[in-house]
Amino acid sequence: MIPNVLTIAGTDPSGGAGIQADLKAFSANGTYGMAVTTALVAQTTTGVSSVREIPADFVADQLRTLFDDVRVDAIKIGMLSDAEIIRTVAGVLSEYSAREIVLDPVMVAKSGDRLLAADAVRALRDELVPRVDLITPNLPEAADLLGVSEPTDTEGMAAQAERLAELGVERVLLKGGHLGGESSVDVLRTTSGVELLAHERVVTKNDHGTGCTLSAATAALRARGRDWPTAVREAKDYLTGALRAADLLDVGQGHGPVHHFYRWWPGETTPHG
Repeated sequence: MIPNVLTIAGTDPSGGAGIQADLKAFSANGTYGMAVTTALVAQTTTGVSSVREIPADFVADQLRTLFDDVRVDAIKIGMLSDAEIIRTVAGVLSEYSAREIVLDPVMVAKSGDRLLAADAVRALRDELVPRVDLITPNLPEAADLLGVSEPTDTEGMAAQAERLAELGVERVLLKGGHLGGESSVDVLRTTSGVELLAHERVVTKNDHGTGCTLSAATAALRARGRDWPTAVREAKDYLTGALRAADLLDVGQGHGPVHHFYRWWPGETTPHG
């Protein structure tokens, strides 16, 4: 039976991030994708120009309507723009005893700007993080959740992953892309301990939506029966391939998207540039 996987997130009209990227990653990893929209975002490869939040009661209506009809095998949560929406999502997930949940805490923009107000950060940390199975913050997001400075090495990352687990979530994938270096090293913390996951750092400007894609692929692979560490490793392999093939696409003038369907569209054209 093909698993059904849900994304709860905002939009990206350019198709590289948000629910559009999530649905592509779900499909590319062998699952049926569904989406509940939390925000309408005017966004391209060059940045975000405006955001229109969906009312929290309508987010709840979308979720309840779906859960009343469809079996949901795994969930990826992305952009939740304010405290009311965060509490609403957490409440409905508890109401339906939803499981196999990956939270990508979209809190800090690539520019370094904070995307969530202080009360929303508290709601995320106190009400949603303990409700999910895996969180996938990058270094600025982890620091924001903990109220500390960003780690500067893998030892510091491992220590912060343990502190994040103390918030009530058993599994943490702390993404180390901001550290730089030839390899991109992430820290995976589970109940079995801490593991370093290193992959080549793919040199491309087309890296829009990498966090969305990684978390969505992890949720899809978990829904297909992988244990959590295997789902994370295979999702990282998939993302690395999507980054390697990203320059085959010609989308926008800024940071273009990764190539979600590189396994099926091998590219008969020459990469641009």
